[in-house]
Amino acid sequence: MEIDFELDRIFETLDKKKYKKILLQFPDGLKPYSKEIYDKIKEKYKDIEIYIWFGSDFGGCDMPIYLDKYGFDLIIHFGHSKFYKLSLK
Repeated sequence: MEIDFELDRIFETLDKKKYKKILLQFPDGLKPYSKEIYDKIKEKYKDIEIYIWFGSDFGGCDMPIYLDKYGFDLIIHFGHSKFYKLSLK
């Protein structure tokens, strides 16, 4: 795979807590990789229900927040650029 999807970081997150149902969200340009990422996660975490969001995704501000009614424990949002958490003091 030519793009670093930071699978190790995802695995670390999934190891920390017992997630039961997760959603993977990709922008259109990365959607072709979604099945491959799904397979890699499912191979390691067979008991987790994994869903792929195929609706629109216009970046980090386009989180499908209304999906909370479906009981997702975690949404993993993939993007072309890194997010940085800034501390405002």
